[in-house]
Order: sequence, then structure tokens, then C-alpha cells
Amino acid sequence: MIVLVCGLPGAGKTTLAKLLAPAISAVHFDGDDVREMFGHHKFDMHSRIIQAGRMGWLCGKVHDAGHAVVASFVCPTQTTRAYFGRADYVIWVDRISSCQYEDTNDIFEKPRYDLRLVDGTPQEWLEWAIAGLSSAGLTVARGLQPALYVGGHR
Repeated sequence: MIVLVCGLPGAGKTTLAKLLAPAISAVHFDGDDVREMFGHHKFDMHSRIIQAGRMGWLCGKVHDAGHAVVASFVCPTQTTRAYFGRADYVIWVDRISSCQYEDTNDIFEKPRYDLRLVDGTPQEWLEWAIAGLSSAGLTVARGLQPALYVGGHR
């Protein structure tokens, strides 16, 4: 299972993903951490597409190895989401109407989503996410430790 957690910078994507990944025994890839790992700090559309493809590739490889995956990153347009590729479940963290980055505000497009979070606490987001995954028929292995957390400077 691949879960994509997307939304504007500062909305709470990483907060949710850091709770969700261990709760469902998933590997977590955070977009900021992956971007840092690859030393790729540009945010023009071409660079955003490269980042989305990179995130999708990483998630796909880990999924193919038999692990559940949670990816958290802005993924702002339908095009970047297409380059990310397969997501079995999409969570849109939509708690803020704009962020500090005007270019991101300008290009962000409403995603197709399975769960939209507009309020609540991080613990409630986690409960709603797990309930949504379960009701979507996705296997949720709870209580085990994740195989890997990529990143961690946040």
C-alpha cells in the first residue's frame, strides 16, 4: 500500500505522516528529507516534477519489496501527482488556505483525495486516516515498528 499525504507547506503533512507510518508499520519518505538527501533545492516546475518522480520511484521500490509506504510532500499539481504515480490512498491536509511561498500558492491544485483533513488534532487525523484506510479495504498492520524512516532532521 502506498499512501500519499499532500498539501501546502506548513499544513501538517509531516506531522501526520510521522504518526501514521509507525501506526501502520510503513516506511515514511518525507519530501523535504528526500530533497535534502539528493541535494536538489530548486522549486521550478521541472524540479518539482523530478522530485515527484523521485518520490514515486522510491516508494515503488519499497512497496515492491513488500512494505507499506507513506509519502509526505507538497505534490502541488495534477502533473506532479501523475509523475509520482501510484497512490492507493491520498490524504489531502487542507488546514491552511495559503503558505509563505507565493509560487506554491499560485500553482497548487486541489487533488483527488480519499481523505481531506481541514481541522482536528494530529491524533484525530491519525484516527481518521486509519479508519479511512480500513474502510477502503487497505490492510493496516498496527503496532509493529516501521522497517525504515528516511530522513529525520525535522
